[in-house]
Amino acid sequence: MTWLITGGAGYIGAHVVEAMRRAGEPLVVLDDLSTGVAARLPAEVPLVRGSTLDGDLVARTIREHGVDGVIHLAARKQVGESVEQPLRYYRENVHGLTVLLEAVVAAGVRRFVLSSSAAVYGMPDVDLVTEETPCLPINPYGETKLAGEWLVRATGRAHGVSTSCLRYFNVAGAARPQLADTGAANIIPMFFEALSRGEAPRIFGDDYPTPDGTGVRDYIHVQDLADAHVAAAGALAPDGSGGDLTVNIGTGEGASVREMADLVAEVTGIREPAAEVVARRPGDPARVVASVQRASTRLEWTPRHTLPDMVSSAWEGWRALGRHR
Repeated sequence: MTWLITGGAGYIGAHVVEAMRRAGEPLVVLDDLSTGVAARLPAEVPLVRGSTLDGDLVARTIREHGVDGVIHLAARKQVGESVEQPLRYYRENVHGLTVLLEAVVAAGVRRFVLSSSAAVYGMPDVDLVTEETPCLPINPYGETKLAGEWLVRATGRAHGVSTSCLRYFNVAGAARPQLADTGAANIIPMFFEALSRGEAPRIFGDDYPTPDGTGVRDYIHVQDLADAHVAAAGALAPDGSGGDLTVNIGTGEGASVREMADLVAEVTGIREPAAEVVARRPGDPARVVASVQRASTRLEWTPRHTLPDMVSSAWEGWRALGRHR
């Protein structure tokens, strides 16, 4: 029995690989390495280089490695890029998932975990976002994640596949420096990048209806997120009889962008230049914080890491990767 992890050489994917290995699960990774890094993977984990758009390769990988469960993380994930390149996002995130699911059904695979996103909710006007909060995505990235959920659940019902869709909130931190986020699209590495250049980190808007006027978000340590994948995979019935589960993966607590800027300054010791407030970005909600009750009860999963843990581990990785100048 083997789990296929698509996108397993990526930032989140490599953490999932490590967590699944600790759980004793045999693995194979499929990754086109467009953003993934092969060196993140242990030598004993087979890496098949390629895309989920390649149906023959996916089918061959499932067959040759005896795959009986899939954790699907491979996807494009930049909101701004999705606005500029919607066709690419629908092709890779939705059509790529379609090709993968066709191979899953043909091979009789009965367990499937989908990497989804809080972006499916859009701009929720609630204190805590539950899984029943209406999904109203406001960009192509969020649309493709919601369409992916629909497709996974429909396929599961039609073909006897037990499925789980995990809606991630804001992922941060690193289990160890070698697995750190190498991009600069998320808020913590964005702040690191600015400070390393001697520039002021930017805060987009300070006139929101929040305690300090800046946006409030729910940040989840990537190690906790990886452990949630292990819990979700373990909760799926091997014979496909378990139905479907959609669950938020966050902490249930919010932190403002101003609080994050102050914490980054404290952890890095770089307090100058101070964060600069600029205009709001269109479509940014004031507050997005998860309700995690379902994750606790259905997956028996609880996040363990704090916000300082996330920033400290991310900074350690940033320096280890030679990003700090």
